[in-house]
Amino acid sequence: MTPGMRAPQMQLGIRSSNTNNRSRRGFAVNHSSRDPFRGSGSVGGFPVEAVGSPAVRFLESNRGVVSSAWANSATSQHRELCCTMKLTSTAAAPDLHHLAVLLVTSLYTSARGEITSLDSGNIDDTLNNAGVALVNFYADWCRFSQMLHPIFEEASNVAREEYPDQTQVVFARVDCDQHSDIAQRYRISKYPTLKLFRNGMMMKREYRGQRSVTAIADFIRQQKVDPIKEMLSLEELGSVDRSKRTIIGFFDQKESENYRTFEKVANILRDDCVFLAAFGEVSKPERFSGDNVIYKPPGESVPDMVYLGTLTNFDLAYAWSQDKCVPLVREITFENGEELTEEGIPFLILFHLKEDAESLEKFQHEVARQLISEKGSINFLHADCDKFRHPLLHIQKTPADCPVIAIDSFRHMYVFPEFNDLTVPGKLRQFVLDLHSGKLHRVFHHGPDPTDSTPGQEDDSEVASSPPESSFQKLAPSETRYTILRDRDEL
Repeated sequence: MTPGMRAPQMQLGIRSSNTNNRSRRGFAVNHSSRDPFRGSGSVGGFPVEAVGSPAVRFLESNRGVVSSAWANSATSQHRELCCTMKLTSTAAAPDLHHLAVLLVTSLYTSARGEITSLDSGNIDDTLNNAGVALVNFYADWCRFSQMLHPIFEEASNVAREEYPDQTQVVFARVDCDQHSDIAQRYRISKYPTLKLFRNGMMMKREYRGQRSVTAIADFIRQQKVDPIKEMLSLEELGSVDRSKRTIIGFFDQKESENYRTFEKVANILRDDCVFLAAFGEVSKPERFSGDNVIYKPPGESVPDMVYLGTLTNFDLAYAWSQDKCVPLVREITFENGEELTEEGIPFLILFHLKEDAESLEKFQHEVARQLISEKGSINFLHADCDKFRHPLLHIQKTPADCPVIAIDSFRHMYVFPEFNDLTVPGKLRQFVLDLHSGKLHRVFHHGPDPTDSTPGQEDDSEVASSPPESSFQKLAPSETRYTILRDRDEL
């Protein structure tokens, strides 16, 4: 050992608790620092991941802007400790990472899960016949993948106990080095990536939660909960929450092809819409010409919309429901920030006060009117001014200035000059087109283009500026949690 270097000191305390006759295990690293922004610490995010989580990374970069009380609440969900490890060392960081890998492996050596290894020959058949499948896309050389393996296996054991039918829940894995074609097919850009599938269809939202047996098992339980609530009386229609997007099906029989299609759609869109259903005599008054599905948009005075397609046509029913459940303008939060950032396209964001529904409605209307053709090249979002104070400060704004519109390209932030110009025909569209053409970037660095100068006024001097750097890039997948494969090209 190098002189002057102390060996790591470990204090292990094992605590077991029985829940349904199963042990629950995990570990954490306690830092001596009492910094509230760091929660209870982590090594590579296993299993206490406060340091690497998007919300806390955001907080760490913005101290003084967000209260430490919020930081504590943001990390409290990660504090289930069943084994505590205390490390004190001046050794290099890689040594601690190796130690962490060994410790996690030793804690889970008893796990021998039923994990299906997927390749090009069995992947479609396996996933198509699984009600729910959680697939670990990994690389053997990735230390985060190595640490996840035993946890993933033990979680599969827990799931197998609760769901013995192998078509209900499947745990599977893909070695992305051996099967790069599959990795490319599912656009894997980081290791490990945990993708969720339902009847062969990949869900948009992957698993981004805590990497512990308990958390993964709980996630699977949530996926097995029926997303459709049965109405026992049509009087319940009067109590529908009109602040949420709701799809309601009226069916003669539960055991029907029409309902099975509805059920499949509901499982896929469970995070985006509320699904209700009524059957038999209860639903009869709403079944004028057979089974019927309606959509209730948010808002008390907004009229219902009726599905006019064939109920047994899944593709048609899903496309209609997705259009209703997934809004053109989505809200960004600390919870979905990593997911939205990983989509890899710039943000057009309206910052507004939570109670300012009028500005949001105006923004939604103009996005639909001017920018529908840009969907897929830019994300249309809205954000709570109070929660996202730091990005506002970054562009020299405060909640008092809201509503504010800005673009975050993941390299720089650009402000729409005047919110009241939002309704000027083509103004918002030109703002987005200037991003794609590079004009916004040029103007920030070099001043207005010559064609934008006032006639008769020539200025040979170059206007220097420092465009604000991206704020939302801090919510992207972290290198303290993943092995990132590639960087994006950004404007």
